[in-house]
Amino acid sequence: MTQFPNLSRRGFLTRTAAVGGAVAVPGLITACSKTDTGGDGEGSRLDQLKEQGYVKVAYANEAPYGYEENGDLKGEAPTLHAEIFKALGVEELRPTFSEWDGLIPGLQAGKYDVISAGMAIIPERCEKALFSEPEFISPTAMMVKKGNPKGITDLASAKAAGATIGVMSGAVEKGYATAAGISEGDIKTLQKPQDGADAVKGGRIDAFLLTGISLNWLAKNNSGLEVTESFVPEVDGVKQYSPGGAVFRKGSEDLRDAFNRELKKITSDADRYVQLIGEYGFGKDTIPPADLKTAELCKA
Repeated sequence: MTQFPNLSRRGFLTRTAAVGGAVAVPGLITACSKTDTGGDGEGSRLDQLKEQGYVKVAYANEAPYGYEENGDLKGEAPTLHAEIFKALGVEELRPTFSEWDGLIPGLQAGKYDVISAGMAIIPERCEKALFSEPEFISPTAMMVKKGNPKGITDLASAKAAGATIGVMSGAVEKGYATAAGISEGDIKTLQKPQDGADAVKGGRIDAFLLTGISLNWLAKNNSGLEVTESFVPEVDGVKQYSPGGAVFRKGSEDLRDAFNRELKKITSDADRYVQLIGEYGFGKDTIPPADLKTAELCKA
């Protein structure tokens, strides 16, 4: 059995199942401002969702995990979750935007039922919410200026070069950087991916640390930058493979378990997995191993 102790991913965010088709969400921006809560009785939450015909999901506007484009909710998580909830008899995803740091507090407050943002499964978050089984794994990379002037290839080389590293607010990458011996003074916190790209362009940081999937997506719209080869960071000698999943409120175990049953059907079918989310940079190499379990990932 493969061992995956303490794996984690970016802490660091409705389409149909058809590849390339996005589900228009009428009044998306209006819907994002609403803060109404779900009903009581979480044990029967799936029945409630079936009856009302929709599930409220939160996204952090981080491509390619979950983001809004021209009134459509797109990305890995919304696409996968739309497919799963449709199979469960819930036809519509209703989106709510949240800054990354507010995703779990908003879930706890009942503003939505599911976080659809590719959130990393780590013990600190497991104490506050329920995670699905992993939807993907993703190694880490760094965005640098074209030509990589400081020759950065991983965190050890970044430390040796005295590089200033950017990380997302609330993200697991800060822990990777500090574990590699990079000082707090050389780590800058940013609010969203484009801020990281802009900071590299402007010379305020030397490298922006995030998942390779996120950075390769970001590089498509940012000239003058490049992304290093992906690598697997270590914390206390343990490799961090970066699994992410859907997030549910405590007490929603029945809903989470039903979701997991449908998720397994997708992650067990490589062709279907790639057909659904391949356009967002996910492939057979990002399918979680069958023995990678959330219960283990959540252990402190």
